[in-house]
Amino acid sequence: MKDPQETELGKKIIKESVTMIDELGFEGFTFKKLAAKIDSTEASIYRYFENKHRLLVYVIAWYWNWLEYKIDFGTHNIENPVDRLKVALKIITEKKEPDPLFPQVMEDALHRIVISESNKTFLTKTVDEDNRDGLFRGFKSLCEKVASIVTEIDASFKYPHSLISTVMQAAHQQVFYAEHIPTLTDLNQEEMNIYQKNEDFLQNVVFNCIKTS
Repeated sequence: MKDPQETELGKKIIKESVTMIDELGFEGFTFKKLAAKIDSTEASIYRYFENKHRLLVYVIAWYWNWLEYKIDFGTHNIENPVDRLKVALKIITEKKEPDPLFPQVMEDALHRIVISESNKTFLTKTVDEDNRDGLFRGFKSLCEKVASIVTEIDASFKYPHSLISTVMQAAHQQVFYAEHIPTLTDLNQEEMNIYQKNEDFLQNVVFNCIKTS
């Protein structure tokens, strides 16, 4: 459909969608409510997205691309792959704050959406078609980038993509469990360092799987 980054209306659709999905949840979010919020029409929104699932896929893909940019920026002067992997894992797991370089999207709200809604982008009957259409390219690209660092550290490790895709999912699932199903995690949402504990846990998982000598 039409690229929302090419017009002011498209950018407004993305920004307000993130705010509304964060506040209402994906089930409570509709194009009708969005149209009223941005003082436009549902027909105008449909020119950009054929349904709200495609909009959700779009904003979450933007999140993965943003993370990949942050990892590229945070590691470009680091030669030691062990140190690069530690930085990448920190960026994946840390609490997100608004990025002044991207004022059109509130990254903290988008992070909350990824935690609570990202599984809905691929747990569908159309997942194979969506994958062929490239809807998960951002997630796969980020996974490939971090998995390649794992291989650089330990070329004998057989499961770099399995490890990193699991870590990327767990980075959000563990926070979700702490907030809603606490018996499934050792993280405590009442503690101020929940994101630090999550980082420590996943760093432990990764570096106990690979050889760093």
